[in-house]
Amino acid sequence: MRASTANEWIIMIARANTPDASREMRTMQSLTIAIVAPGTNGSAVAFRMSQARSIGVVVGVPTFPDPSIRPRFGRMARPGPGAPPCYNRAPSPHCGSPRLLPAPEPDAVTRKLYIRTFGCQMNEYDSARMADVLAESDGLEPTDRPDDADVILFNTCSVREKAQERVFHDLGRVRALKAARPDLIIGVGGCVASQEGGAIVRRAPYVDVVFGPQTLHRLPELIRARRASGRPQVDTSFPEIEKFDRLPPPRVDGASAFVSIMEGCSKYCTFCVVPYTRGQEVSRPLPDVLTEVADLALQGVKEVTLLGQNVNAYRGTLDGGNGIADLATLVEHVAEVPGIERIRYTTSHPREMTPRLIAVYGRVGKLVSQLHLPVQSGSDRVLAAMKRGYTAIEYKSTVRGLRAARPGLSISSDFIVGFPGETDEDFERTMRLIDDVRFDGAFSFLYSPRPGTPAAELPGPVPREVAQSRLERLQAAIDAQYREASAAMVGTRQRALVTGRAARDADELSARTDNNRVVNFAGDPALTGTYVDLAVTAALPHSLRGELAA
Repeated sequence: MRASTANEWIIMIARANTPDASREMRTMQSLTIAIVAPGTNGSAVAFRMSQARSIGVVVGVPTFPDPSIRPRFGRMARPGPGAPPCYNRAPSPHCGSPRLLPAPEPDAVTRKLYIRTFGCQMNEYDSARMADVLAESDGLEPTDRPDDADVILFNTCSVREKAQERVFHDLGRVRALKAARPDLIIGVGGCVASQEGGAIVRRAPYVDVVFGPQTLHRLPELIRARRASGRPQVDTSFPEIEKFDRLPPPRVDGASAFVSIMEGCSKYCTFCVVPYTRGQEVSRPLPDVLTEVADLALQGVKEVTLLGQNVNAYRGTLDGGNGIADLATLVEHVAEVPGIERIRYTTSHPREMTPRLIAVYGRVGKLVSQLHLPVQSGSDRVLAAMKRGYTAIEYKSTVRGLRAARPGLSISSDFIVGFPGETDEDFERTMRLIDDVRFDGAFSFLYSPRPGTPAAELPGPVPREVAQSRLERLQAAIDAQYREASAAMVGTRQRALVTGRAARDADELSARTDNNRVVNFAGDPALTGTYVDLAVTAALPHSLRGELAA
């Protein structure tokens, strides 16, 4: 092994069953690896290869001899600061002392885990990490049948009332399983858990554990405490970044993966519960994010999606506190990780779309030509009532800058229709913004008042039939723009990542383009996980058809 310049490589070969294998592995575990991103004047970001022990592997990564930035070797195992594992904002009779309990004996380990996920991509990521945690601690294997599970978890969403009520509906459906098998563990996590806390146990006393988004890493302790004490366990505290300190390295099966780079939100939009259920914005240190991305690349991941409630508010520390990296810097570094070919991020906030981040679209080709940029309304009066922090013209100016840096950039958005006080003129301004920007899809919803948010107290509720009519008109306009963009892709050649078999035809494959369009085509299943060139032959309502390009 040797250290060299930034344009050369470190090569370590770990040979199994040789006298030097264990020593080589120990060396690799302590190896400092650095990536130099463009435009950083030779500065390096160091990280560790945390999976070397399980791979037995040939690893090649660019290196730069800069000792000023060092990896945080203990972060994946070191317990962080914060509340004890069973803590609730209000005193709870259901709270035990899981930290004092011993690990289970091997013959007591349960075997099957069922997770039902509601809501956003952050929840999808968190569900995957729950599975990782319980696989490492208790040997649990995933199942898609709740009847077969020893542990059933609901990872919940409270953004809209309908999603919240679905959770309690589904809990009722597994109540009979608990009655038939008292040793079955039922848990509720996510934002509903954070919002409701111990009230979930009072409403559904057959629930065993309640945990928030920031305490999913404590699941093994909570489950052991429930079994030992016979009492439900509630932990909805906000121990900031501790979750990532204690999570095992991620396991993936596929060529794309999510990477959470920050938690929480500090914007406090008047309609939103996220700051109350996920806490304030907290960013993961840059070396830690790069460690996870490198781990994923070693598992064959080619495309990563960087996640955060306001992902472009990312401000991650360099090791030792030697500076702060924004999302633009992070994207530049991720683009240098060997094996990563595409980078996405979501969800972004218009207020955080900085000139530096816009400029990245002009110089980092691995950053995809698609962006989800929620606007919510085209009326300045409504935007102010929502406390969004920008005007319609500022939003359109940001879009112009993005498309100047990356011509052809596809932009999707979010809209709330029927916000308190929204007039016909306010809605017409939203329709004009849609016509000006030309969106490539949108998530649009009727306003749903959430308890405890300022908007829930605003006067001027919009009659439901009026709001519904506006929503249908808005979505029809968005759909028309989507179809127009799809038609423009017919006859083009698209580089696409094959994700697996098509949803509606198992004899076809499905692939995703740079601008996030699904293309179905005939091909060999062995192409799954690879990039292919496709000729787009037809545009359908929600997908494209194509064929392998000659």
